[in-house]
Amino acid sequence: MTYQIKRIVVTGTVGAGKTTLIRTVSDIETVNTDRSATDKTKSIKPKTTVGMDFGRFQTKNNLILHIYGTPGQSRFNFMWDLLISKADAYILLIPANRPQELYRVEELMNFINKRVQIPMIFGITHTDCLGALNEAKIANSIGYGHRKDKPPFVVVDPHKLISIKNLLETLVKESGLAEKKVSPIQQKKKYSNISSNLNRKTKRKTNLYSVKF
Repeated sequence: MTYQIKRIVVTGTVGAGKTTLIRTVSDIETVNTDRSATDKTKSIKPKTTVGMDFGRFQTKNNLILHIYGTPGQSRFNFMWDLLISKADAYILLIPANRPQELYRVEELMNFINKRVQIPMIFGITHTDCLGALNEAKIANSIGYGHRKDKPPFVVVDPHKLISIKNLLETLVKESGLAEKKVSPIQQKKKYSNISSNLNRKTKRKTNLYSVKF
């Protein structure tokens, strides 16, 4: 049986549910770079991602998804740049209970769209929290209310496997990832380049984990 490997990036603001989503859905033990937060992020969550999260999930379409989670803070946007540069698609998580952060969602979209044009969907989290906006209000707030090219908006609970599977199935279906065949040589070259880029950028950031939060 032939499997395809696809690289999916999960991004979003601090506390949107990126790390939790990857931990919940991954078939393997996840890699993460969580560190204790001591700035205003601490009011949202005790730990925050300063590098990346990584997990793996195999779909029923014989796709193996390598799932990378970005940091939520813009000061780590060099990781946004690195991870999105070779992605096949991405998921942008939006916490519905923090409408004051929607402008950050737009900033993140603009950052990504200036660098790549790849399939994406929105994952709406924290919909069960007090003051959470519905999908329509979120879409309007970030400029997608009446656009014909509006990507899917999918409610997702990062703690529930079935909910995340629905999100990933929607991404695969809407993006056509299962239909895009890549030769073994192309795939090997692509992921070799990813590894090289990661090693080069990591060396330039040797003091990353000495940063105080």
